This record gives sequence, structure tokens and C-alpha cells, in this order.
Amino acid sequence: MINVFLDDMRRCPAGFVLARNAEECLLLMSTEDVNILSLDFELGIGEPNGLFVVHGIIAGAFYPREVFVHSSSMMGRAQMTKALREANPSGVLIHDGPMSIDRLNEVAAAAQAEGV
Repeated sequence: MINVFLDDMRRCPAGFVLARNAEECLLLMSTEDVNILSLDFELGIGEPNGLFVVHGIIAGAFYPREVFVHSSSMMGRAQMTKALREANPSGVLIHDGPMSIDRLNEVAAAAQAEGV
């Protein structure tokens, strides 16, 4: 099981696989079991955004166990969170905001313990 961090600019936290664009993220979501997904909204000028990814996840029904929407775009974060909550995927925890430092440290420590 992997953790996926979607962002075109930010550094990928320890314990995550980086997806720099919507296509990479949807490929990972459709081919891997994903524990935690952390989403950005704006992924570059003229590029599909995080809401495109959310719609792809909903259409394909390939949900992670937990989603954090870390985007600094308030409008984008609200749209992604709303779409995910309206889809109401069973057993999926949806967070409107980034992971806490403590949670990031937990994920990094777990990945290190697993040798990832």
C-alpha cells in the first residue's frame, strides 16, 4: 500500500510517492492500493487540476483510505472536498486541509520502518 502526494511544486514528504500532474496521480490511483492521498488543486497553467483528479477517482471508484486536500487555493480546496463528500465513499476519511506535522512524522516513520 502506498501514499500519494499530488503537487507540481512542493517537495514530496517522506513516505509518499510523488505525482507531479493529474495523469500520474490517476495512474497511481488506478493501479495501486493507496492508503493516504494528499491533493493540490492548481497543477500548472493549462494542466488538469486537482478537481479533475477527484472526478477521475469518483468515476473510477478507486478511493484511498484517507484524503487530505492540502491546496492553498481556498476555492479549489472547497470544490474538491465538496465533490468527495458528496460522493460519500464508504470508509474514506476526507480532510479539508493539509496533514499535521505529527501525522507527517508518523507516515515518514512508518515508511522508514517498512524500508520504503
